[in-house]
Amino acid sequence: MPRKKTPAKGFASGPGTAAVWAGETESSYQGATQTPVVHSVTYAFEDLQDWFDVAQGRKEGHIYSRNTNPTVAVLEEKIRHLEDAEASTSFATGMAAISNTLFSLLAPGKRVVSIKDSYGGTSRIFLEFLPRYDVHVSLCDTSDHDEIEAQVADGCDILYIESPTNPTLKVLDISRLSDAARAVGAIVVVDNTFATPINQNPLRLGADLVVHSATKFLGGHSDAMGGLVCGSKDLIQRLFQFREINGASLDAMSAYLILRGMKTLEIRVLRQNENALALAEFLQQHPAIDEVFYPGLASHPGHQTAARQMRGFGGVFSFSLKGGFKNVETFLHGLKFAHLAASLGSVGTLVGLPKTTSHVETPAAERAKLGIPENLIRYSVGIENAEDLLRDLEDALALL
Repeated sequence: MPRKKTPAKGFASGPGTAAVWAGETESSYQGATQTPVVHSVTYAFEDLQDWFDVAQGRKEGHIYSRNTNPTVAVLEEKIRHLEDAEASTSFATGMAAISNTLFSLLAPGKRVVSIKDSYGGTSRIFLEFLPRYDVHVSLCDTSDHDEIEAQVADGCDILYIESPTNPTLKVLDISRLSDAARAVGAIVVVDNTFATPINQNPLRLGADLVVHSATKFLGGHSDAMGGLVCGSKDLIQRLFQFREINGASLDAMSAYLILRGMKTLEIRVLRQNENALALAEFLQQHPAIDEVFYPGLASHPGHQTAARQMRGFGGVFSFSLKGGFKNVETFLHGLKFAHLAASLGSVGTLVGLPKTTSHVETPAAERAKLGIPENLIRYSVGIENAEDLLRDLEDALALL
């Protein structure tokens, strides 16, 4: 059962404090200061009426961990506070959160409007899976808000967007597009993985649901997978009921690891914001760089929108190198303070190419249509010292 909204107890409303205390203000098992990992699959009742009440949702409690789990419930409550939502629910992975959201809210004959720049896995759902179920999909030019609004006005059940996008860091005006969707009764879903609730709260900007791959910045240590969705109680209940039967449940150990990571979420994200801006500004001036994509740069087309709806510009940027793919190879092999690996949002810097990370499932020709050149490098900055990361970039670029 999704966690219900209750008044915050025992902590202030600051995001750093909420990241530590939200969901954890009640007494824990035998006074433990950290949320215990509850591995139990099933939960016993001494009174049948209590069991019936929990089963019918009249009383909080747990029956079976595919449905709810005490450790997972604390994580759901924490993200609910951070996103200022009525309710939240969890999933085994970020893609489970995205796919369950779409499949629980759509049906044959329904229409979803989205953008061409969505994450590669999400894009496959739009291009390959939803059409099999006679769901109509319209993918718009990400930078063309007029086109998105026109497609929404043509008939829309769900408007699904990312902001900033992965991997080209385009920015969409969430308030403007939410207004357009509301005019036709559409549900607005925003993937907030890149921004995190520290930098942006889509629900406050008019969205109905906010999705996170908790594997990324929320967990922050590349050691646990999970997905989270926040929104109104009614919508979250629909997602929960679908996931309850679909079975893409988050396990207790992963929930614990994500919880532990989230306690440092604000200080990590603030450091990553600073590092990313410093590195993006450096690269923008370097003669070996063709283009830098980061909404914190004044030259970025979406900078003004980002400055209006975000409190920080995030820890991910991308850039394209001049020259052929050999330069890309030389540069990547020259980095010392970076893992050449998929994923993002970790305490350690992660660097990769879209064709091996975000858009590994997308053919090269399709990536080109999406404005993702083969020499584009996605750089997810960690919490290392900025001067070390800058020197690392300088040294690797000097090899070209």
